[in-house]
Amino acid sequence: MVLTKGDDYPLHQTPEPVAYAGTDRNFYDRYFFNGYAGDGSGFFAAAMGIYPHLNVADAHFCVIRDGVQHNLHASRELGMERLDMQVGPIRIEIIEPLQKLRVIVDGDGIKAEITFTGRAFPIEEPRFIHRIGPRTFMDYTRMTQNGHYTGWIEVDGVRMDCAPGTMGTRDRSWGVRPVGSRDEQPHGTGVVPGFFWQWTPLNFADRSVFFHVNADARGHQWNTRAVIAPDGAGPEALFDTEGEMAAPLTPGTRWPRDGVLIIAGPDGPETLMLTPVGRFQMRGLGYTSPKWNHGLYHGPLVVEREDFGLEQCSPGSMDNYHVQLPCKVTSDKHGEGFGVFEQLIIGPYAPMGLKEFMDLG
Repeated sequence: MVLTKGDDYPLHQTPEPVAYAGTDRNFYDRYFFNGYAGDGSGFFAAAMGIYPHLNVADAHFCVIRDGVQHNLHASRELGMERLDMQVGPIRIEIIEPLQKLRVIVDGDGIKAEITFTGRAFPIEEPRFIHRIGPRTFMDYTRMTQNGHYTGWIEVDGVRMDCAPGTMGTRDRSWGVRPVGSRDEQPHGTGVVPGFFWQWTPLNFADRSVFFHVNADARGHQWNTRAVIAPDGAGPEALFDTEGEMAAPLTPGTRWPRDGVLIIAGPDGPETLMLTPVGRFQMRGLGYTSPKWNHGLYHGPLVVEREDFGLEQCSPGSMDNYHVQLPCKVTSDKHGEGFGVFEQLIIGPYAPMGLKEFMDLG
């Protein structure tokens, strides 16, 4: 047994100290942030993950300037203390739970101090439980919140304040999903792993709109939800509904070309047109990264900077499949807004004609 700071808070989920999160080695606890100006410029993102049974904590901070994505990666041994929310040069502070958080970065040529303030109470997405054959692939909970940012980001000595009205999204998820070293045990004859994900947190002048869908290789939707959150809304004022996305692939990629989202709003069906104006590669935050994937052990503390030109990212490389596209959004009922279209397709996906594991559109 190991007592840590968390044991003095009412946070226990098992009969053991907080340091132990059940028995599944893939348990994780994660923070994610993204932000951008009203025209999509100045895109930045941050993430931090804690993996109690792998004894690892990792964090990433990314910013796009002049077509280059600058990424700062950090990983350390967790040492059981789950309330130590700093990994090398990257730190997260909770100023007001469920409302205001701060990200502080003091790395090699990349520094930042940005504060997120929520626009409404976070939404709780349906519990994500997915099995591939007999094996539990995911079992986690996630909350999502749109908000505004203030602060500054510095890259190689050039400091820029967040533009007035800088907006974005943060989420928190925790539970079980693949982390750390890959599971080499085969799934079995006839079991074809496949994963399809779309997520579109959108910002309008006085409300937020959320939509996501998870589907399997056949197109069966196993988790989906749409929510409308008026500014200042508490949990009782969130409008829970459903949506449907049509998004063809950009030829030669697994990236969406654009999107048409239809949601059932409180005043009838609403059509939202999503037009991308940029691209962010999620591998900068560790997603599908060969070296910096989530939960991998690097040693007591390792920090690394990585810069790459977005035009040089090959869409046929699997580590580039996962993207967020800053998008201009036009609603037929509520005017113009801005948001992000995130997509990841791994393996075959019948509705888009992807028959092989690495087919492109």
